[in-house]
Amino acid sequence: MNDKNKSLFSEFPPITTEQWMERVTADLKGADFDKKLVWKNLSGINIQPCYNFESKITQLKNTGENSQSLVNYRSIVVATAESGNKLALKAVEEGMDGIIFQLKENVSAATLLNGIDLNEISVSFELAANAVAFTADVVKVAKGKDLKGYIDTGIISKYVTTGSFDGNQVEVAAELVKMTADYPNFKAITISGTEYLDSGANQVQEIAYTLNSLVFLIERLTEKGIDTKAIFNNLNFKLAIGLEYFVEIGKFRAFNSLLAEVAAKYGVAEVSITVMAKTSIWSKSITDANTNMLRATTEAMSAILGNVDGILIDPYDKEFKEPSDFSSRIAGNITTILREESYFGKVTNPVDGSYYVEEVTSKIAEKALELFKSIEAAGGFYKAFENETIQQQIAEIRLQKLKLISQRRLPMVGVNKYPNLMETVSADLLSKGSADNPKVLTPRRASLEIEAMRRKTEELVAETNVRPVVQLASYGNLTMRKARAAFAYDFIGVSGYDVHQEESFESAAVAAAESAKSDSHVVVICSSDQDYDETALDFIKAFRAITASKVLLLAGAPKNLDELTEAGLDGIVNMRTDVLKTLSSIQEKVQKTLKS
Repeated sequence: MNDKNKSLFSEFPPITTEQWMERVTADLKGADFDKKLVWKNLSGINIQPCYNFESKITQLKNTGENSQSLVNYRSIVVATAESGNKLALKAVEEGMDGIIFQLKENVSAATLLNGIDLNEISVSFELAANAVAFTADVVKVAKGKDLKGYIDTGIISKYVTTGSFDGNQVEVAAELVKMTADYPNFKAITISGTEYLDSGANQVQEIAYTLNSLVFLIERLTEKGIDTKAIFNNLNFKLAIGLEYFVEIGKFRAFNSLLAEVAAKYGVAEVSITVMAKTSIWSKSITDANTNMLRATTEAMSAILGNVDGILIDPYDKEFKEPSDFSSRIAGNITTILREESYFGKVTNPVDGSYYVEEVTSKIAEKALELFKSIEAAGGFYKAFENETIQQQIAEIRLQKLKLISQRRLPMVGVNKYPNLMETVSADLLSKGSADNPKVLTPRRASLEIEAMRRKTEELVAETNVRPVVQLASYGNLTMRKARAAFAYDFIGVSGYDVHQEESFESAAVAAAESAKSDSHVVVICSSDQDYDETALDFIKAFRAITASKVLLLAGAPKNLDELTEAGLDGIVNMRTDVLKTLSSIQEKVQKTLKS
């Protein structure tokens, strides 16, 4: 047989699930398989580590089509029609094929859209007021053109963020549907689900509540005489994109599938809707802000593979200043590169048939449908929001996420892991902490609490002109002291303190004496468990005999912690340590020392 004709891996026999499990069980050496290898997502789905020909995977129908004409959006705040038009033309010149105009008051649509080819460029409008009058002007300008895009009056997003539903918005939506009837590619109703994910919800909640709000609007609009099919054909959905790459792919696919099911219940067999994805606020950071570009890239990838119709990527610096020309251009280039150079959006449904993605999709759809039905059975979207059921359910997931972030079990680069110690951040840019209103949803960054802790550091530096110094005092076993010093360097660096590189000493006695006399404000003991058993207590006693003001920590998990604490140890840092609690307590003592 010619080697060129041999099938790939033909020399290796297929392995059954039973054989694989036997080997894995042996390798785990008694450890729990579910705890070690099964990923438990906060959406309540358990994802297996391995799939093969024996796996039974459910492939959902109507998961969407990978868009061959993916719209790359840029959002523009319109101060005047002239300035908005100038920014839009610049965006088109830079390769954008979708513009979202944010209007707080009415402007001339003819001036705003002057020079924009409406047959090629999608134009969308976020309207704070005068939606009917402005849309009438847009329709006049677009006469004879293939108008594409959507209108967003904030009918749902304003309600969930303010707690007040404006009934007049339903009449406005009904009128917009009639006015844009001749433009099937221009959607008159936008339902936003971004507020759920950006307030800390999981993917299942975002899908379910968005569909619940759809049912609520359908009921209100049919009362105004709008045909159900016309409602579905005028829908644009705006969903946020989170950091969990494969789960987000499954989320968008599951949403499309469930939307088709909801439409079928209303007797609508085929729907012409658009799904626009937006990078989330929740996942962004102010510290080490350049990592936002990486987050935006993976978010965009998952949305495209999840079969969305358009993407809006926020500039990486939007969370702390007015976006620059550079950051706006970079944001637009991300989608362009993925679409044109990486061939995302040019291959038909590339993830279809993937066992992993198909299982994630089906499990998310199952959980979301269950939650959707429970909300409807309890009276529907409006009642669930008015009695704060939705807010409470999201708050539970948000608290779980924040706990995982504080424990560093949910890593965020530049926030709770791998801090950029060369970076200085103005205290004014950092958050003072969260002030969530339990009655409404408040889109926010996940990093607010850690930012507030970092803010205290920057305020202390501004007040005292001293940045607290951290010394990593190591001795004993070379391998363990290096590993623990590296861990402590990363852990304490989140505080914004000046963490020096590891300093090695020949013995515990020398390390204690030298570090106690140094200029540092915080000292971390770094060594092995065996060394701690033999010398940690003596180290602490010798250290405290010289200084009582310095913060003394130990990297590891000593057996005699109570005894060490009684001798003068302030705390420990290890994999189980809560970064927010530990660093906040360090700050309090350092602050008292410096101010005194």
